[in-house]
Amino acid sequence: MDIKVVSVHGHGKADEEYVILKVSSDCELSHYALVDTTYDGERITDKNRHVFWFPKYVVKSGDEVVLKTAVGKNSWSTATTNRRHTLYWNLKSAVWNDTGDAVTLFKLADWKVTKAK
Repeated sequence: MDIKVVSVHGHGKADEEYVILKVSSDCELSHYALVDTTYDGERITDKNRHVFWFPKYVVKSGDEVVLKTAVGKNSWSTATTNRRHTLYWNLKSAVWNDTGDAVTLFKLADWKVTKAK
């Protein structure tokens, strides 16, 4: 994958929580989704509670993406080096608040949306 999760900070407080991701190759950010799952010590469970699908934006190798749980407005760095993009989940309650929470990053290279009828 072209992006990896580096760390999670501020567990349990929505206004302090954030996830840091590092970009290793130029890629389309919207091909990724981050999911709050649980980890039972041996495997990831299927208890998905929160999903963040990244917005359409091309990120470059070396960029850092910070996803904050709090309410706010996304900002995109225009620097030529050490670019840090800050995105907001716009939630008022904590995501990383339980023992066993796990950050799962999915690469979604191909998908199709079908409206439920």
